[in-house]
Amino acid sequence: MTDWMLPGAVMETAYDLLAAQPFLAGLSDPHLRLLSYTASRSVLHAGSRVFSEGSRADRFWLITRGQVDLDTYVPGRGNVVVESLGAGAVLGWSWLFPPYRWHFGAFAVETTFAVTLDAFGVRRLCDQDHELGYQLTRRFMQVVVDRLQATRMRLLDLQTVPSGS
Repeated sequence: MTDWMLPGAVMETAYDLLAAQPFLAGLSDPHLRLLSYTASRSVLHAGSRVFSEGSRADRFWLITRGQVDLDTYVPGRGNVVVESLGAGAVLGWSWLFPPYRWHFGAFAVETTFAVTLDAFGVRRLCDQDHELGYQLTRRFMQVVVDRLQATRMRLLDLQTVPSGS
């Protein structure tokens, strides 16, 4: 259970939650404040599919606690986990690039607490404030590169492991 869920806990603002996220480290206070208007707390329940590959990407999450697995469909093998994400990780980058469809699927392995940001609102803020757009694009491009590398390594592993093992 996170602090925001505990009885009598001090309620952190959306700004506080965003400021604590490693992904946003170094982002200016005004930019964090703008992003906080698009943010909300969320719980991803253990065993639930967060999103499916190819469906509409309309938000992203900054994970504060828990685990979410990213998967992709591999012919002859079904859905294959390509990466596991935990506290401090970003879940979702497909919302940033048209056609705004998820490139992977995501499944909550355990109850996961996160800050959810609305994609439309964040894109609008980036269009209005190009410095914010630049800062977020730089950060998300690193996420994309890391995800593609993890996927490549996982798919290479699959080539060496016989199907059904």
